Amino acid sequence: MTRQTSETSKKPFEGVAAELVVRYVRELIEHGDLRPGDRLPAERELALRVGVSRPSVRAGLRALAAMGVVQSRHGAGTFIRGGPPMLGSEPLSFLAALHGFTRDEMFEARRVLEVGVAALAAERATGDQLATISEEITGMYASMDDPQAFLVHDIRFHRAVALAAGNPILASLVEMVSEIFYEHRRKTAEQGRDLKEAADLHRAIYHALRSHDGERARRAMDAHLSLARDRQASEAGFGGEETTDPVTPPVAALG
Repeated sequence: MTRQTSETSKKPFEGVAAELVVRYVRELIEHGDLRPGDRLPAERELALRVGVSRPSVRAGLRALAAMGVVQSRHGAGTFIRGGPPMLGSEPLSFLAALHGFTRDEMFEARRVLEVGVAALAAERATGDQLATISEEITGMYASMDDPQAFLVHDIRFHRAVALAAGNPILASLVEMVSEIFYEHRRKTAEQGRDLKEAADLHRAIYHALRSHDGERARRAMDAHLSLARDRQASEAGFGGEETTDPVTPPVAALG
C-alpha cells in the first residue's frame, strides 16, 4: 500500500473518531454532567474515555468550538461555553455564495429579525441589560472621531438588545448576522458620514426599550435600519445597482 493510499484510508476513520468525541461530550451535556462554564476533561483523559487518539480528540474539540459549544482558554483548558448559543457566520456565507443572496435580501432579513427582537426587548429587558445598552450608546458618542471604535459599540448595542429579548435562539441568530455585518462594515466604516445621527437613532431605540414600549421600539429599530441601509448603499462599492448583486465570499454584506 502506498503512503498516499494509507493516508487516504486513514482520513475517514479520523473523521469518525472525531464524531465520537462530539457525541460523547453531547451525552455528558444531555445527562447534566457538563454545564455552562464547566471544564472538560484533559485531552489524554478524553482519549482514554472515548477510545480514540489525542489528534482525534483535538479534531472533535475543534468541531465543538465551531458549533459554539466549547471554548479554549490558553493554559486553562477547554470549557463549555456560557451565555447564549453561538452560531458561526460561515454557513450563511456559504449559502449566500451558493444561492446568490443579494445584499438587499440580506439586509431585509436583518430588518425582519431585529425589529421583532427590539419589541421583545422592550417587554423583557432588565435593569442591568438596559444599563449595558446605555453604556454602548455612551461609547458611540465618545467615539465620534473613531469610526472603527464606533462600529464596535454599534455591534455590541445590537447584540445587547438581542440578549435583552430573552430568547436564546433569536440572540444566537443576531450574533451570527452581526459577525457577518461587522466583517463587512469594518472595511468601509471610515466612509461613514454622520455618526452623530446614527448615535441619535440608537438612543431613540434605547429610550423606547427603557419605556417598555414595544411598538415604539419596533418603529425606532425599523427607522434606524432603513436609514443605515440607504447610507451604506451610497458608500464606495455599494452605489447604484450594485446593492442587488449576489453576495459572494468572503464578504456577505448586510448593507
